[in-house]
Amino acid sequence: MGSSNQPVGVLDGLVDRVEQSDALGALGDAAHPAVSRAVGGGWRLDLLTGRWLGHPAHPMVVIVPLGCWTAATVLDVSGLRSGRDAARRLVGLGVVAALPAVATGLADWRDTADAERRVGVAHAIGNQIAVAGFAGSWLARRRGAHGAGALISLVATTFATAAGFLGGHLAYRRGVGVNTTAFEAGPSEWTSVASVADIPLGEPTAVRAGDVVLMVRRGDDGVVVLEDRCTHRGGPLHEGQIDGDCVVCPWHASAFDLVTGAVRRGPASVPQPTYDVRVVAGQIEVRRHEAGALRANTIGPTSLDQPA
Repeated sequence: MGSSNQPVGVLDGLVDRVEQSDALGALGDAAHPAVSRAVGGGWRLDLLTGRWLGHPAHPMVVIVPLGCWTAATVLDVSGLRSGRDAARRLVGLGVVAALPAVATGLADWRDTADAERRVGVAHAIGNQIAVAGFAGSWLARRRGAHGAGALISLVATTFATAAGFLGGHLAYRRGVGVNTTAFEAGPSEWTSVASVADIPLGEPTAVRAGDVVLMVRRGDDGVVVLEDRCTHRGGPLHEGQIDGDCVVCPWHASAFDLVTGAVRRGPASVPQPTYDVRVVAGQIEVRRHEAGALRANTIGPTSLDQPA
């Protein structure tokens, strides 16, 4: 029998080669310092990574250029001379709208490594070629070469589609930009996790509740409990520092409110899950009400799955 890590199809094989490409790895490592400086920190990082939105901004931002270019392609295919001006404007608008898409994508890519970084490089190259192609298409159309502009757009669309496939791989297969606690289901009933005496005052401490690791912090004003795995890239919060009323992730310095789990500083965009907590006879007990079916693992067969 073959290894379970072997690609199962043509596309899987191609992505596997991208993930293991030494050339893409070297290019990504060389570009990473410059990208980090360009993305920066503070309000700019929060804006680009989507802290204000509650989830990464990149997937939402890319809709605008892709929508413009798709609409232009539809007009091109229709062959109507009356649609040429509209198609040209849409192509140009898509090129301009691609700038924030590139910026938010680089902000997400900054905190990747290994296979994810290599795929991100290939994704970026494909998109850069696509943007350059659509810019060339706009210039051709502006000069009256509408047929050449439409042809260039089709070529650029091919690169944008390939880049989009790699972007989907990053999000849905590799989990880049996905809340890393999405499927971490803690106890829904009051459950003892530690003795108060075992939790040092003021220090974040890791405890286990079933399959989930929690971060417990005992302070002068009581005990707070958050999931230990950072929502951004999975960093262990109990190894981070306490900064005022926040815990700072040791990996990428995201700061979370100790009481509410709200993101006070990015690059994280998703709040940290918190737990109800009480102390009974010296024991710390926690629980968490979960409304999401996937996280609580309560999705069962639907009526369509039932035998007739």
